[in-house]
Amino acid sequence: MNKKYADMLASLSKQDLPKNANDRILIIDGLNTFIRSFVVVPTVNEHGTHVGGITGFLMSIGYAIRNIKPTRVIICFDGKGGSQRRRKLFPDYKATRRVKHRMTRINEFNSVDDERVAMAQQLQRLSQYLEQLPITVMSIENIEADDAMAYISQQVYPKSQCILMSTDKDFLQLVDDRVQVWSPTKKKFYGRETISEEFSIESKNFLMYRVITGDSSDNIPGIRGAGTKTLMKRLPLLFEQDKVSLNNIFEFIEKNNDGTKLAKDILDSKDILELNFKLMQLEEVDISGRSKESIHNICSHDIPKLVKPTFMKMLLEDSINMNIKNPELWLKDTFSVLNAFALKGDNN
Repeated sequence: MNKKYADMLASLSKQDLPKNANDRILIIDGLNTFIRSFVVVPTVNEHGTHVGGITGFLMSIGYAIRNIKPTRVIICFDGKGGSQRRRKLFPDYKATRRVKHRMTRINEFNSVDDERVAMAQQLQRLSQYLEQLPITVMSIENIEADDAMAYISQQVYPKSQCILMSTDKDFLQLVDDRVQVWSPTKKKFYGRETISEEFSIESKNFLMYRVITGDSSDNIPGIRGAGTKTLMKRLPLLFEQDKVSLNNIFEFIEKNNDGTKLAKDILDSKDILELNFKLMQLEEVDISGRSKESIHNICSHDIPKLVKPTFMKMLLEDSINMNIKNPELWLKDTFSVLNAFALKGDNN
């Protein structure tokens, strides 16, 4: 891990424990974390059955919790039909994620169908493990995890320090003095300074940058040839301190049209860029009043208590107790602070 981020984690660890359960909220992108774990972690149990999705997920959130030391953890999964709103706007949204080939090299899986069955089984079992831990899990029908996470950080806990855990760059648009992103793969915090260093752009304009460059992981097209260096030269306002809008960009190009292909492509692609904005923006998520109420209700509940006996029993049932070194110590080191708030019954 980069020394700068190791020092940052150490600094967080040395801070006095917050007195309020809502002081430091860790909000985790559940499916993002699970799929990455399922694909990357080759762990098998003593019977040779792949369990990497479960063990990798638990190890990943455990590492984050021990180092970030949140006072509350919320894991968001896509609800049934979660991508429906965006697919109505753009039918090819996330079309590249429709699996046609195997994602892993696990010998146990002979086909895509075998792999999908194993994924579904592990995800269902993982949900049972999570029910035993002092964390909140939510899945709201017709709501993507991205929208739920953004809404929680912006509207449910507007005064709390919020850390969003995901490898999805879309969350970088939300970064400010209060909100950070934790990349579990890079073991790296993304704050304002980090985004500026890595992308040469202010976090407040990261959305516009993504709207123009697109997002291949979600199958959202961008302007071809619109790399960082080209944009810095042709669209300098995007890299300045002030927040810019699409209209600001269109007006700038119309006023300073130099006849380049980039200028022509942007002006010819207004409809596409406006659609990209609707698909990608998270600051003001488009979700129903009922869904907002559901999110508030779930977050208002007391933190659930750790159910250690059941968790340990499940590890034995699945023959994966040996995949976590000293499970009892792992539970204590990872969840003692969260469980203290759960036992206190303090939701304020």
